[in-house]
Amino acid sequence: MITFVLMVNRQGQTRLCRYYQSINMSRRTALEANIVHTCLSRSRDQCSFVEYQESKVVFRQYAALYIAVGITEDENELSIYELVQNFVEVLDKYFSRVIMFNLDRVHIILDEMIQNGRIVETNKSNILAPLNALDKMADG
Repeated sequence: MITFVLMVNRQGQTRLCRYYQSINMSRRTALEANIVHTCLSRSRDQCSFVEYQESKVVFRQYAALYIAVGITEDENELSIYELVQNFVEVLDKYFSRVIMFNLDRVHIILDEMIQNGRIVETNKSNILAPLNALDKMADG
């Protein structure tokens, strides 16, 4: 099961976070700081799977962004690694460039892909269908 998804920049600032388990705010802050430090301190040659407390973290770097996904011990790391790749491809297909000004849309995409910590959709067209409908309504 997926426990959280984080997007952070190289400066360690959290750009997006979504938690699928209840975690109090003080623990979230510490968790994010530790995950960011761990991801930023690793080189591209090192493994993208990290043991963290009672779970595992799968992360990938794309340009100036790091995407980290916390998972339980029984989840497959490679499938989550591919999910992150798929997520980035969907973002690229929809936004082409700048995503940081459209975080509400990023949340919609993430919600279409993951619900209650489970992967529910990976087809890019199906994921983007609600956003395309919203865009059509907005264009009127």
